[in-house]
Amino acid sequence: MRMTWTRLLLVFLMGFGAYHYVTQREIEHGPGVLVAEEPYQGSSAGSAAEQLVGDFKLTPLATFSIRARVLATTDYYFGREADLSPLDLVLGWGRMSDEDVLKNISITQGGRFYYWRVNTFPIPREEIQTHSANMHMIPADADTRKVLQSIRAGNVVHLQGYLVEAKAADGWRWTSSLTREDTGNGACELMLVQSVEIL
Repeated sequence: MRMTWTRLLLVFLMGFGAYHYVTQREIEHGPGVLVAEEPYQGSSAGSAAEQLVGDFKLTPLATFSIRARVLATTDYYFGREADLSPLDLVLGWGRMSDEDVLKNISITQGGRFYYWRVNTFPIPREEIQTHSANMHMIPADADTRKVLQSIRAGNVVHLQGYLVEAKAADGWRWTSSLTREDTGNGACELMLVQSVEIL
């Protein structure tokens, strides 16, 4: 009997591993720039009203639209930030959407940050920094959240919405970057996603 259960467990684990590999492995496209255009950021979101999402008040800072290749994705489950933004996407555009470039760059995520490493630079450092970004996703509704959480590395996506500042009643706040030129702490975009397409 013990052998039978052991075999069943082994079959289950192998099946789960195969399913995870098929559904989560990075999508390959071959060499070439997939997204040539820069992200679009409106000069002002002054006409947009503040919104409540759970216990958070969101103030739009700018309209924002981006087509990009997904370089990495991570879900978050714990902490106040995860209550508002359950996942981060690392997005790349221009030559940071080109597989021939990306094969030379190691990309990881952790603690709401994005890290990259190279042995030799396939493109200039500044271009890596200004044509990729870790973005904190705030789904506007349950359907948007479902689509966002189905995204995997290699997908090309189109996101539209707002860059926002989030505030809680106790004074806590989380503010989006408003430029693609910055790096380090505070450089990530905090985006209220109203529309998402996997292209």
